[in-house]
Amino acid sequence: MSRRSGILEFAVLGLLREAPMHGYELRKRLNTSLGIFRAFSYGTLYPCLKTLVANGWLIEEPGSAPEDAVASSLAGRRAKIVYRLTPEGKEHFEELLSHTGPDAWEDEHFAARFAFFGQTEREVRMRVLEGRRSRLEERLEKMRASLARTRERLDDYTLELQRHGMESVEREVRWLNELIESERAGRDQRPDTDAPHDNDSGETGGLPRHGGSTRPDPSDDTTK
Repeated sequence: MSRRSGILEFAVLGLLREAPMHGYELRKRLNTSLGIFRAFSYGTLYPCLKTLVANGWLIEEPGSAPEDAVASSLAGRRAKIVYRLTPEGKEHFEELLSHTGPDAWEDEHFAARFAFFGQTEREVRMRVLEGRRSRLEERLEKMRASLARTRERLDDYTLELQRHGMESVEREVRWLNELIESERAGRDQRPDTDAPHDNDSGETGGLPRHGGSTRPDPSDDTTK
């Protein structure tokens, strides 16, 4: 299984853990909620769903709601099938959530993992965030060393592009530092007007308040 397909399976399981959905709903959520899946098709999604069903992690059920007109035109009769997470699928997803190895720190996988931090235990969130920060700090050090070696040979525009890439990485490192400090403090990271969201571990998830600063997109190509 490729890394890309593994990320897609993880995201599908995570979304279906929230509620059963049909294929059109899943595709819409993947496009709108998880930026790393902005450009993918039913030709990618449905083989993934079939694999998850074959593994016993999902079951297919007839849909009870009227078929959406747009869904019908895009997915035909398949939109009538609702996918539901099985107990085995939930157990598998929770196992995936507990993984904190190097794959969880890479650009696309980190973006998917971060999207489900509300369902992840604080200790695991910390390890993933710290691993991601370490990976980016290594990348930043290499970028600086490369720039120092090649600065004299670069034209102004290429030099600005290099600087832009470094600034993007530096910005994400600062954002990660804020998240890590918030996790360590254990404070509620949602605005006061929001109801707290408790995950299965009884811990409160969410993001810190940034005082107007812009949070980088973990899937931003400039950080690769």
